[in-house]
Amino acid sequence: MFSKLKSSSISALFLLTYSLILAPWTCFFVMNQPIYLLEWNIINISSCTMTLTIILDMISLSFSNVVCLISGCVMLFSSSYMSHDPFLKRFIWLVMLFVLSMNMLVFISSLPAILLGWDGLGIVSFALVIYYQNMKSLGAGMLTVLANRIGDVMILISIGILVLQGHWIIVSMWDFHLSAYVVLTITIAAMTKSAQIPFSAWLPAAMAAPTPVSALVHSSTLVTAGVFLLIRFFPFLSQSSLFQPSLLFISVLTLLMAGIGANYENDLKKIIALSTLSQLGVMMMSLAMNMVYLSLFHLYTHALFKALLFLCAGMIIHNNLNGQDIRSMGLISSQAPVTVACLNIANLSLCGAPFLSGFYSKDLILETSLASPTSGLMVLLIFLATGMTAAYSLRLSFCSLWSNMKTPPLHAKAEKNPYINWATTVLTLAAIVAGALFQSIFLPFSPEPFILPTMYKFLTIIVILLGLFLSATFWEADFFPKKMNKIKFFFTTMWFLAPTSAQPLTKLSMLLGTNLMKSVDQGWLEILGGQGAFASVSKGFVMNQKFQIKSFNFFILNMLFFVMMILLLMKI
Repeated sequence: MFSKLKSSSISALFLLTYSLILAPWTCFFVMNQPIYLLEWNIINISSCTMTLTIILDMISLSFSNVVCLISGCVMLFSSSYMSHDPFLKRFIWLVMLFVLSMNMLVFISSLPAILLGWDGLGIVSFALVIYYQNMKSLGAGMLTVLANRIGDVMILISIGILVLQGHWIIVSMWDFHLSAYVVLTITIAAMTKSAQIPFSAWLPAAMAAPTPVSALVHSSTLVTAGVFLLIRFFPFLSQSSLFQPSLLFISVLTLLMAGIGANYENDLKKIIALSTLSQLGVMMMSLAMNMVYLSLFHLYTHALFKALLFLCAGMIIHNNLNGQDIRSMGLISSQAPVTVACLNIANLSLCGAPFLSGFYSKDLILETSLASPTSGLMVLLIFLATGMTAAYSLRLSFCSLWSNMKTPPLHAKAEKNPYINWATTVLTLAAIVAGALFQSIFLPFSPEPFILPTMYKFLTIIVILLGLFLSATFWEADFFPKKMNKIKFFFTTMWFLAPTSAQPLTKLSMLLGTNLMKSVDQGWLEILGGQGAFASVSKGFVMNQKFQIKSFNFFILNMLFFVMMILLLMKI
């Protein structure tokens, strides 16, 4: 076990050291705002040049810093959480490949080269989701990789269209003949990675992966790749008149769907996955409202507290005999006080409680949405979804942390592991102070200063408190019907997205494949092909044999007739 702990701890130390070394450079780029493009000419044959362009700016360095900090904490957590796994080294290599793919996506500004990191994320995520190698993991992995393949195809199409520009450098793009198609393909690619409607079903399904992978995928890597792509392309995408209204509509629908679905879900990891989907909706919505840097601000703060939320949930699941149903948990606060304290800090930050990291970004986005010229219905739905976030966060705490004990107490819930304690402590400190630190960086990039009425100013806090009140009032064990009804089925299946994304397409392809196999492979193709050729050759052989036998008989008869004629002539 020592060697396994050593290998994962070394990778964690490497990632945390890299993040620490990168921190002063990030501060320099934040203060001075330089942008460096490093172009490496790989090969030059005739008029064809192949170059690799690396971009160094505030966005790429800060994103890489946050990703490696969270990845280091996750690897530290994995040192204990995955210590009994016989294939821990394979797991470590996969996670390190995942982090490398994300860094490639961040630092490369050429679209064909971005495809390396983009496709690398999709392939490695499939390998991590099917890590436990059972039927559930395989089904979730197939759903994940097929949804991500749509985004890969869209990136390939946009690369093909951008041939008209003569280059693929993101920061040097302009409006051209087919730019509307490029806007469409890049938006769809970002929607598939960030699981916006109608590509949302793969995100809760990806919970079949180990919990450290969920913490990494749902905080700062795979799902944020789509948001990052839109941030990079935003100056070009915003030139299209339909881009922002359509993105606003889709993101607010995703935000609302995830919020309502999480209130009906009972699986601990899926509730947190749906909260990720909800916060991705917030990031996309802020992009649609022209708040690019506020979207990046919320991406960083969300990454820190969401990784903490997943690690605490993983600790609870690990010590609850791998049970994930919140209805079977209870009174965990007295058995694992440190884990529960960290979980509640992350939950409060997710809700937007004052002076925690989520408050600084989320509250600023909601206030700016009130001041921006957008539809009143959209603003109403945004605040409704914010109330839903508070409701499902409190419901999670009610059911699993503070309710009556439903299982016998377990001594395994003792918190004595230094790897887990260090990982959760670092992320807890980040979840508390990161918002205040990032605010000084991102406030200069926020929209023009505006004044809100007092009622509007307190609206966010009122909505959060209202969500907490409704959750405390309504979410009792016997309030909602335990039997599945149509409304409950509609909300728990994410507005029928989960069954329609997987079952009909799978059934259609299986039926089509079976019918094609029966009609083509085992039907006319066999008659004309293998079996038909064999039958016709066999029949030809038989007919030839019969013909030869008949010919031989005819020859014998002729010979006998000839001999008889000779004998008769000789007598005469």
